[in-house]
Amino acid sequence: MGQLTAGLRSFPDFLIIGTKRGGTTALWRYLLAQPAVLPMFPSRQHIKSPHYFYWHYGKGDRWYRSHFPTSTYRKGKELLTGAPTIVGEASPYYLYDPRVPERVATAMPGVKVIVLLRDPVRRAYSHYWERVDQGVEPLSFADALAAEPARLAGEVEAMTADPGYYSRAHDWYSYRDRGLYLPQLQRWQEQLPADRFLILRSEDFYGDPPATVRTVLDFLGAAAGPVHPQRRHNHRPAPPMDRAVENELRDFYREPNARLAEFLDRELHW
Repeated sequence: MGQLTAGLRSFPDFLIIGTKRGGTTALWRYLLAQPAVLPMFPSRQHIKSPHYFYWHYGKGDRWYRSHFPTSTYRKGKELLTGAPTIVGEASPYYLYDPRVPERVATAMPGVKVIVLLRDPVRRAYSHYWERVDQGVEPLSFADALAAEPARLAGEVEAMTADPGYYSRAHDWYSYRDRGLYLPQLQRWQEQLPADRFLILRSEDFYGDPPATVRTVLDFLGAAAGPVHPQRRHNHRPAPPMDRAVENELRDFYREPNARLAEFLDRELHW
């Protein structure tokens, strides 16, 4: 049904692009609770993304637009609320897949982009435990970090060579590499102007969700309604991290985090 009316549907106004295990789903849920933010189509499926720009890119823009409300539906909602509406999607892999920024810029040069960045050490450990819980990670955290270079070897090259290739290894086992945020942000800002981006610390969102939601809505030019607490999503309790592994990761990320802080012109406190 969505594809039959795709011509009446527009691209999204905004994307939440990551990082993985950085609060993307939680922020999406908070935004959906706002009157100005419309769900994807069909709303009963409660999806946050069609994962178009990497997984389903071969299906084309018409297929992508089929996941968003029609202009008629949006106008009807605006008449009811008396304010403009916005629509978006959220996929944490968009930040990391190197093919996505150019694809997004080609299709949606006016889109606004929201990025949540989490302490990369905590992010890596949370990512690891997600894979353990899903039954696809048999190694210890230390062994998984050691195996990461071999697991990822050649995957970016394969993705570049085949536009339709989805790399499970690149998505699933990128515990350490995915926390190197600066190259990921630079790829995106080579394709879209810097003022199209709102870059936030996940820790600030966790500490004060209402303030972050209001900041996001202001960035998107949407009216903010009351911000009510949302059920915690994707929380995975984990045992304490091995101190030696944590120290090694802290040392590894120290210089990249400093370069990132300089790029963003703010303290990150990681």
